[in-house]
Amino acid sequence: MDKPSFFALLLPYAKRLQAEGSPIFPSVRLAQSWHETGGTIPAWNNLGGYKAGSGTPNQYWNGQVVEKKSWEVIGGQRVTVTATFRAYDSIYLFYKDQDLLFQRSRYTPVRLAATPNEQAQMLLQCGYATDPAYALKLIAIMEASNLYQYDAVIEGDEPMTAEEKAAFEALQEQVASLMAANELLTDALSDQTDALKELQLWALDVDGQNRMDKIPAWAQAAVDAAVRAKLIDTPTDGSYDFYRILTVLHRKKLI
Repeated sequence: MDKPSFFALLLPYAKRLQAEGSPIFPSVRLAQSWHETGGTIPAWNNLGGYKAGSGTPNQYWNGQVVEKKSWEVIGGQRVTVTATFRAYDSIYLFYKDQDLLFQRSRYTPVRLAATPNEQAQMLLQCGYATDPAYALKLIAIMEASNLYQYDAVIEGDEPMTAEEKAAFEALQEQVASLMAANELLTDALSDQTDALKELQLWALDVDGQNRMDKIPAWAQAAVDAAVRAKLIDTPTDGSYDFYRILTVLHRKKLI
């Protein structure tokens, strides 16, 4: 998914959370989601690399997890690890659970940040990520897509009713599901294309291995007949199967 589509999909969530009192700037939330996913919304709806840790299930996270490879910066070196991440039934539930995390005293500087850029710095300082360039990457995303424009609180906005919230969430989840299905189909098509290319390379390799340095004596008459009939113009370097077919045709008096 490209950035405009990705941000358009997630912006209503970010604004709804802002209206509900989330301490996270919408610009930071959108930038972090893009950075952590690259624009692909996973089926487990964890858009922030939130690990399971030793946490217990709550009203937003029911205990589901997935294991996948990731990378961390340990001792100044980037290393690949397999980690256990929280899985959610919806994007909204992930964001709400993430906000619970940010209510911990450890993240007080994140909540008190006065600007989106400061909040990005505080996320790094408080240990949300191990990448020393994490804050700079979030800031670069916010600046490149002008995500700051979404941080303003519009006066006079009325909160959604329960029915409107339910309809909104259902619509957003439907869109996210369609996006995820599209990603799966794209991956499947890519796998099939790769498999076809491998098959073609294998066929070329087999054909090359079967090529013969000279025309077999048993096929010479058939090759001569094919040349005279102008059926072939390159009698040498054929494969065993090539000479066998010519011989069969010649013996059937078809050439």
